[in-house]
Amino acid sequence: MISALTPDESFPGPVAPETPPPRAVRLDAGPARRPGEPKLLISLATYNEAGNVEALIAEIHKVAPHADVLVIDDNSPDGTGQIAARLAETDPRVQVLHRPGKLGLGTATLAAMKFAMARDYDFLLNMDADFSHPPRYLPGILAGMSKHDLMIGSRYTRGGATENWPLTRRLISQSVNMLVRLTFRMPVKDASGAFRCYRVSMLRNAELDRVRSRGYSFQQEVLFRCHKSGAKLGEYPILFENRRAGVSKVNKAEAVRSISMILYIGLRNVFGLEQRRG
Repeated sequence: MISALTPDESFPGPVAPETPPPRAVRLDAGPARRPGEPKLLISLATYNEAGNVEALIAEIHKVAPHADVLVIDDNSPDGTGQIAARLAETDPRVQVLHRPGKLGLGTATLAAMKFAMARDYDFLLNMDADFSHPPRYLPGILAGMSKHDLMIGSRYTRGGATENWPLTRRLISQSVNMLVRLTFRMPVKDASGAFRCYRVSMLRNAELDRVRSRGYSFQQEVLFRCHKSGAKLGEYPILFENRRAGVSKVNKAEAVRSISMILYIGLRNVFGLEQRRG
């Protein structure tokens, strides 16, 4: 048996925890979490990542053996969901949420947040599933959570970089981040990366039901909602690497829509229309 949720894309708040079904347990399922050690959930949103998901989970558990991993699969035609389900059958640290189709990274991340809140995790750490976010940076990002509510695996803070990006891509990415800093007024250099660790108690107060974005602008907007809630933001330098297998899902039309959404929210913020409720 595997642990899975019924897909629910609304986000009014956490749902009641479900009792997980019984499952087989491997003898090598990892050491028990030490007393006082934060309860950590790592989320991976997948679509056609059959060539990456098993190896990635193995590398995650080499550096974070106590972490639970939630795979949120959008009915990948290449069988990614079935691979994750097979892993979940024998490793209690792996759980799978099967969704009926390609619903997008934003809704997948919101589903992971709901999952983490419902099950009282301390930290939720989100990673891309294609090895562009190397697991070797997990200890540094998690260490930063001792002083912050949200840590970003940052390409643009001092010591960070991208691997073999063409000049055009770097200019677009850095320009969008500059626009976000100016209009969202957040003290971070990389507001668009998805490699992040969230304090779950902070997420409960971040008014995530107000998040409008579902595409690429989701990362900037959810960071903005956390910042508005008073979250302490930190950055840890990473090298953003090229994917090891599969193909990129970059969508130019979605990129245009996302820039429009960033402008909309940013201008509302500049003119004082994005105040917290109450």
